[in-house]
Amino acid sequence: MSAALQLTGISKAFSGVSAIKDVDFEVRAGEIHALMGENGAGKSTLIKVMSGVHQPDSGEIRIGGKLRRLSCPREAGRSGIATVHQELLLFPELSIAENIFLGHAPRTRIGGVDWRAMRTRARALLDDLQSHNLDVDTKVRELSIANRQRVEIARALSQEPRVLIMDEPTAALAEVDAQRLLQIVKGLRDRGVSIVYVSHRMPEVFALADRVTVLRDGRRIATQPIGEVDHALLVSLMVGRSVDQMYPRSHAERGQPVLELRSLSCRKLVQDVSFTLHAGEILGIAGLIGSGRTELAHTIFGITPATSGTLLLADQPVQMTAPAQARDRGIAYVPEDRGLQGLIRSQSVRANLSLANLKSFTKASFIRRTAELHAAQRAIEAFGIRTRGPEQPARQLSGGNQQKVVLAKWLATKPRVVILDEPTRGIDVSAKAEIHALMTQLAQQGIAILLISSELPEVLGMSDRVLVMNRGRVIAAFERDEATATRVGAAMTHFETRAEAV
Repeated sequence: MSAALQLTGISKAFSGVSAIKDVDFEVRAGEIHALMGENGAGKSTLIKVMSGVHQPDSGEIRIGGKLRRLSCPREAGRSGIATVHQELLLFPELSIAENIFLGHAPRTRIGGVDWRAMRTRARALLDDLQSHNLDVDTKVRELSIANRQRVEIARALSQEPRVLIMDEPTAALAEVDAQRLLQIVKGLRDRGVSIVYVSHRMPEVFALADRVTVLRDGRRIATQPIGEVDHALLVSLMVGRSVDQMYPRSHAERGQPVLELRSLSCRKLVQDVSFTLHAGEILGIAGLIGSGRTELAHTIFGITPATSGTLLLADQPVQMTAPAQARDRGIAYVPEDRGLQGLIRSQSVRANLSLANLKSFTKASFIRRTAELHAAQRAIEAFGIRTRGPEQPARQLSGGNQQKVVLAKWLATKPRVVILDEPTRGIDVSAKAEIHALMTQLAQQGIAILLISSELPEVLGMSDRVLVMNRGRVIAAFERDEATATRVGAAMTHFETRAEAV
């Protein structure tokens, strides 16, 4: 099979620091080629070389066998390469059709925009993407994230590319929307489009890819047909250690009860939930999207207060009516959307680290900047946050390092209970391993952890017990030794509903 895009000996350095070194990569016609590696491995730099954002310091780029120099993204587009970026580059006040054809709208004979042709072609592109329900005149600001993603793909396809680069296309999507997108990607391959697919999500890679290339420390480590690798091998190739080290959970005796729920309910979101969480225990909550897991976290943390039932902390009944109250009583909550709910991304690492514990840095209503700075420096060192310094804006950090900032912020409050909602979503395997190790350390210190995750291996690997939720209720409970992927997975899909005392 011929190569649609071939890179040979590509190197790129910034200020004398090598980002990628002597990388070979190719994607064949009608192939989905997964590009994997932890943050900092060189994936983003290689993508930007392919898409004309960066020019390589050395090496060759061939498209359809012909040597090309991609001096800018427009040149890459003219050469048949289009990119769907992780951060969607759409204009919210423009219509779907206007966004799709921005910069290359069809023209009338006298040079004006041919609005009818633009709408017709936009409609055809959306129909190809199984988006028949979208009105091409709708403003993008009115769309869901999933539909904005479809518009971004349609915009890329409007350039009729030979090669489509997709950078973490499902990172911000709910599971049902992600599955629909995977079907779209398969359809594009079947039409002959060559796809470079970048994702941290292992199941997606195994479901889609024909081949996979792994980068580590700016170098190509391996390229293999997907049928010749498994999860454990990919992890070891990416991080240089075995998959067993991903879930470093040690068995420990349960301590005293710290948090207890007795028939806790919040309208129809959470219904009649009961369990006890002990000191030093990691209690996993599994369930499909919409099962009520996050709603349960919100109720415990006081975001959406309980409408009935009882919540006890250290055997004392409490009414949790606000997050500040939960924080003051020793509960910390790391939310599933760190960008919107966990951080103020425009502010510095220093400012974010002190947010949950700001009172300890104030005197007479003034913030003691020196104390705040010293605390930030200690947190950066203790949590291994990779940053240029405390004043770097949080938005400039990688996903894994942003998550460490959120964790460090809440752990500074010295909580007794930590609720972790999707703690490793959208981060690379190396950062996942570090966060898993931190969870184990916290449990060993006697902190009680409630772990909510859509990744079943994470729940099974890290939890002492597993509860399964469905429609706001706990429908099954498993001790660690009986919590297998088959049994928990069956309960999640409601094939097994053995409600037990927890």
